[in-house]
Amino acid sequence: MSAIHITNPISEQELLKLKAGDRVFLSGTIYTARDAAHKRMFEALQKGEELPFDVAGQTIYYVGPTPAKPGAVIGSAGPTTSGRMDKYTPVLLELGLKGMIGKGYRSEEVIESMKKNKAVYFAAIGGSGALIAKTIQSVEVVAYEDLGPEAIYKLTISNFPAVVIIDSEGNDWYKIGKQQFFEQNQVKGADI
Repeated sequence: MSAIHITNPISEQELLKLKAGDRVFLSGTIYTARDAAHKRMFEALQKGEELPFDVAGQTIYYVGPTPAKPGAVIGSAGPTTSGRMDKYTPVLLELGLKGMIGKGYRSEEVIESMKKNKAVYFAAIGGSGALIAKTIQSVEVVAYEDLGPEAIYKLTISNFPAVVIIDSEGNDWYKIGKQQFFEQNQVKGADI
């Protein structure tokens, strides 16, 4: 299977074609936000305030990059565990968020909201933050600068490697891949 090249923000037409298990290379603009930034955005919405950027049609990367070394655009930029954002994610999906990049499982509530709002969850490879950083061409602080690496950044990326884990129909590559492994190796889940 060859990789699919995608430019962010992702068009709805392109997003709907993506299937769980697809390998992709992302380019264009994405935003970063981790736990603390998600909490602030959620609290802002509860107060009736606007978000620091319009999430409609955008992709958020769950990352807290390390400081850049001299001459570098960014430091190591590996994904963080996505489940920590799950309690805030459905609200952002309702506002039009279309993509998320992280690692690990998502809650059923998030998956149902992704199906309803036609969004995709990508996984980046954990432990490869230095390699991923090489795909980031520019970095700009958008909001919450006091949070340091957990501030919201706007990133320009080129050929950022990822895998579609959950597609817009709710198909989950973690579950599909596990089932395929069991079937191909004629074992039961409890045997492993």
